[in-house]
Amino acid sequence: MIRSKFLIRALYLCSIGSILFFASCGGNGSNGQKSDSTSTAGNGSSTGLLGAGSTFVYPLFSKMFAEYEKSHNIKVNYQSIGSGGGILQLTNKTVDFGGSDAPLNDEQSQKIGVPILHIPMASGAAVITYNIPGLSKSLKITPQVIASIYLGKITNWNDKQIATANPDAKLPDLTIVVIHRSDGSGTSFIWTDYLSKVSDEWNKKVGRATAVSWPAGLGGKGNEGVTGLIKQTPGAIGYVELAYAIQNKMPVAQVQNQSGKFITPDLSSITASSNINLPADAKVSLTNTTNPDGYPISSFTWALIYKEQKYDNRPAQKAKELLELLWWNIHEGQKECEPLNYARLSESAVKVAENILKSATYDGKPILQ
Repeated sequence: MIRSKFLIRALYLCSIGSILFFASCGGNGSNGQKSDSTSTAGNGSSTGLLGAGSTFVYPLFSKMFAEYEKSHNIKVNYQSIGSGGGILQLTNKTVDFGGSDAPLNDEQSQKIGVPILHIPMASGAAVITYNIPGLSKSLKITPQVIASIYLGKITNWNDKQIATANPDAKLPDLTIVVIHRSDGSGTSFIWTDYLSKVSDEWNKKVGRATAVSWPAGLGGKGNEGVTGLIKQTPGAIGYVELAYAIQNKMPVAQVQNQSGKFITPDLSSITASSNINLPADAKVSLTNTTNPDGYPISSFTWALIYKEQKYDNRPAQKAKELLELLWWNIHEGQKECEPLNYARLSESAVKVAENILKSATYDGKPILQ
């Protein structure tokens, strides 16, 4: 059963190429388009619903929308073109909703000019994987060590700072080979956002972005490229989406969170990262979570919609269909998360998402009663 779940996920991942996890956040889109197999014309709707954006969430949306069509007779077309592309299409009002792995920045919000709602759909994480010959136990790693490795300051696996966190491990006298993404990606945005929070030096010298000037290491394109480099390079360390590490049977590090606990990244600890006091608009970074059981390099993926749905002669029925779809996603649709290695929304996240959806209006009146 477990193998079949991974196979399903792998087939989905292969269908979207080398830019899966958190790709093209913050304005870096793709010119190519990949659509869900569902068409835009549905029997229960005159035109169906159209979305575009995040490649990370594409496998989950594909499954959710297929199940939703069976029960509600509404077809949904989702184009997996990257978060930046989805934001652009939402800005141009060519889609009903966008998918993004990062909240809108000030420039994007100003360009749209009207309120945009961010509705959490699920959570994911960037995990640390490595190739350390002879290491049988899971590596434990602190935020300070992660930053120092990626700043090029810690260069050998038997460094005292690494050994202190792993007193029972046999760490080899081996050069550390840092691996990072060569392409702009949401994975890198989450990774650098985390490092910017835990390291003042990183924040000042490098900062957070979908693509940065890396102080050290080799670049791999997409999660596949990073995974491949790590597997073939003794001494390598890098970050990938959880599903890639699972499917490739690669070890993952336990990362120390704010409470001092070393947390193994899994669906439970990723969900826990968002089980905190969330802001009402859900525009929050989950990295370096305050939840003592939360994995600290986690993030939401959001659906983005216009708060006021009466625009461009948009019919009230379409607005209602959209809100009902997203409401289903955060409730019944969550059962589709775990089989595809996505983390469910926490109770806190569901409550916030409900309130956000209830705030959507058509001609100033609430759509969901």
